[in-house]
Amino acid sequence: MNPPSTTHLVLIPSFNPGRKVLATVRAARAQWTPVWVVVDGSTDGSADWLSAEAATDPGLHVLVLPENQGKGSAVLHGITLAAQAGFTHALTMDSDGQHPETLIPDFMAASQAAPDAMVLGKPVFGAEAPWVRVMGRKLSNGWAHLETLSFDIGDSLYGFRVYPIAPLMKVMHGTRFMRRFDFDPEAVVRLCWAGVRPINIDAPVRYFSLQEGGVSHFNYVRDNLLLSGMHTRLFAGFVLRLPLLLWRRLTK
Repeated sequence: MNPPSTTHLVLIPSFNPGRKVLATVRAARAQWTPVWVVVDGSTDGSADWLSAEAATDPGLHVLVLPENQGKGSAVLHGITLAAQAGFTHALTMDSDGQHPETLIPDFMAASQAAPDAMVLGKPVFGAEAPWVRVMGRKLSNGWAHLETLSFDIGDSLYGFRVYPIAPLMKVMHGTRFMRRFDFDPEAVVRLCWAGVRPINIDAPVRYFSLQEGGVSHFNYVRDNLLLSGMHTRLFAGFVLRLPLLLWRRLTK
């Protein structure tokens, strides 16, 4: 087992992932210590399963929110307590097994070598990836490139990434948004505006069928409306920051 890190932790926000969460957490624990899970008001019994797991694993810490608040809120809850415990960076990953736990050490090493940067996973899709999701991702990436006036963000939606905690908390406390599914894309854009440099690393993404235990809480109407509103806000912010962004591009 890896020696525990005092600066970098794995943070897994989790909402009704089913039994897949146990395999995900165990795989993450095989790669890194510590791993924290924020159970975001789950009703599938996963809070009990994870708490039982943590009772025999000192490298696993489980936080339970009484009601579902959204991914961004779960991450904010986790990084706030992590900062209080002295951690400086958090690698976020989904609880449903889609993210490549074997790359955790590589992402952490990249973060440790450049602690002021954020390390972003750039997804490599398999043939099973839903076409609609892939195309929607390309659209969101196009907006992110425009809003930052750069192609520095390899992918705006892939949640397998390492954040420096202090600047992430600062941008989240500066807005009442970023609390649900809009967290991942808005976080990278706002961090870029704040001068946090992105480092992009290719990482596979896995999509599981229902027979394989796959779970998706993505609602095409609700969440696409949420993303549309988010990009409208970000575009307005982009216009206000345009002189600064242009100056950065000219002096880069």
